[in-house]
Amino acid sequence: MILYGTNPIAWANDDDQSIGADIPTEQILHEAGRIIGFDGIENGHRWPDDPAGLKDLLGSYGLRFISGWYSTELLSRSVEDEIRAVQPHLAKLKANDCRVCIACECSNAVHGSPDIPVNDRPRLSADDMAAFGAKIEAFAAYLASEGITLAYHHHMGTVVESPEDIDAFMEATGPATHLLFDAGHCAFGGGDPVAVLTRHAARVAHFHAKNIRRPVTERVRSEGMSFLSGVLAGAFTVPGDPEGAIDFVPLLRILAQAGYDGWLVIEAEQDPEVRNPLDYQSLGLRALKAAAAEAGLDRGAA
Repeated sequence: MILYGTNPIAWANDDDQSIGADIPTEQILHEAGRIIGFDGIENGHRWPDDPAGLKDLLGSYGLRFISGWYSTELLSRSVEDEIRAVQPHLAKLKANDCRVCIACECSNAVHGSPDIPVNDRPRLSADDMAAFGAKIEAFAAYLASEGITLAYHHHMGTVVESPEDIDAFMEATGPATHLLFDAGHCAFGGGDPVAVLTRHAARVAHFHAKNIRRPVTERVRSEGMSFLSGVLAGAFTVPGDPEGAIDFVPLLRILAQAGYDGWLVIEAEQDPEVRNPLDYQSLGLRALKAAAAEAGLDRGAA
């Protein structure tokens, strides 16, 4: 069954916690659950770490805990150390009946650095990617043994950013490793979202319906801006925004053909002082449901 989710970074950013710091937590949850009507919400720095407390808090606003970002450091530590490190996060996922663990390698990432151009991200050689993929696959196999699917998040400023990176990563990993396909990060990273998703739809376990403003992403590249500077400049937006460059109907049609039955999450961080989260997330959910219905992914969405 298709479920619709959001991410609190539309209101209060995780990488730069000064963005949206004045927005009360209760407002985020009330708007997401009671006003807009999302089914669930992803993790954020405002939520309690206690698994039961998290479930109770979100449930009081009619929201499920979808999953949440987990930063792997497998380029700098062993699989055994990663398994030990993930235990608190894994407990949170299990207690909240989550199906996926959203993972991204962050041991040398630059997306959280306000002064480093996103163009200066780390890159892996073919041999390094193969070694990294083997470690991710071993970690994913452990999560699978615990009933959780690893959904790897390709992301700007990290070692898996470009379409070539995504292809190489998927080739370097095995059946336990799945993909979080993010339309916005794919396009920002230089990929054609339709082409990339077509190649890897069978292994997609989670979907981020993130849109981009093409003139802003091009400026980030040409002017050597950091990822966070790009966010504040308006690089990302939601489905349905006339300024957005991505058509979600073809993407959701590909998912429908692949038998996808997971979450569709509007994860689109913007400056809340410039673009009101309630307005944009409401627009995004309406547009995403209409696109899903048109694509045949969710016939009850319109």
